[in-house]
Amino acid sequence: MAQRILIVDDQATVRQGLRSLLSSTEWQVCGEAIDGLEAIQKAKSLKPNLIIMDISMPRMGGIEATQIIRKEVPEAKILIVSQDDPTIGADLARTAKAHGFVSKTEAAQHLLETIQRITAA
Repeated sequence: MAQRILIVDDQATVRQGLRSLLSSTEWQVCGEAIDGLEAIQKAKSLKPNLIIMDISMPRMGGIEATQIIRKEVPEAKILIVSQDDPTIGADLARTAKAHGFVSKTEAAQHLLETIQRITAA
């Protein structure tokens, strides 16, 4: 059964880029959200295996949303992606108990292998 992925980012171009990267895989994008509040709602209804979550978004950021989703949809794995400083982003991802972190500048090189590592664990 294909892994179901929810993409969460406030930038349409980023969501499209992530969708494009995933299109060559067996993973299925089951939905998109533009902020943390929508991500929580969609995580509950769509029950994705993996959520790709941006940090900086309006209304509710990715770190707060990750903490809520980890409690309310604990079976979903969460991968933080951010254009912030990679060291800060990785620290924030660990603090939120996300399953991994990828810098947006390195997504093309590292996203798919990181997803494989997270979903295999």
